[in-house]
Amino acid sequence: MSRHSDKAREALMDAAEELFANHGIDGVSNRKITEHAGTANHSAIKYHFGTRDDLLNALIRRAITEVSEFREALPVSEDLDGGLREVVTHRVLPWIYYLAAQPAPFCRAQFLYQVRGYPGLSGIGAEMLRGDELQADLVGRTRHELRGIPASVLRARAGILGYMVLGISAEFERQVAEGEHAATWEELGYFLVDSIVGMVAAPSTAKSEFLDFGGPSRG
Repeated sequence: MSRHSDKAREALMDAAEELFANHGIDGVSNRKITEHAGTANHSAIKYHFGTRDDLLNALIRRAITEVSEFREALPVSEDLDGGLREVVTHRVLPWIYYLAAQPAPFCRAQFLYQVRGYPGLSGIGAEMLRGDELQADLVGRTRHELRGIPASVLRARAGILGYMVLGISAEFERQVAEGEHAATWEELGYFLVDSIVGMVAAPSTAKSEFLDFGGPSRG
């Protein structure tokens, strides 16, 4: 792919992300995306991506790649054996650092929150936004800290976290864009880590099984 084509593709992705964040996935046409990207070729989405779902998955893959780079730079103990707080920190802070690094118009968290339950996402995108990786870590790596809390409760709590992290980040991002918030992204990140650790480790008093909070794309 040529450098010009790469730039055109990135411009379309940035335009789509901003419009989806502000108007919802179903509230934006491909034509509106191409016009917002500054191209007169109204078939550009089909040419560069294929379908609307392909475009959304390209946006998610871009996010996954960039978040992974922040995660690799985060110091952790071998095999994440530092316990619950380290597992949560390793999953949450890379997202926060990634969102903090985004330039104006500050819309990426809001886009991710919008797209989280969209049925057209590929498996990896849906799992990432639902918080499945965090759920697996919580259930698999920290059982020694969470004795007495049923696995079904841990899964339900982990499912809530996907909404919680993206929802709070999206609202914080909106406030930052509008100049309403003086706190930093890092402060938000540690607030989320503290809150998640407290919620996950809280004693369980309910006696029944729980609904699956993973989203509509679960089978």
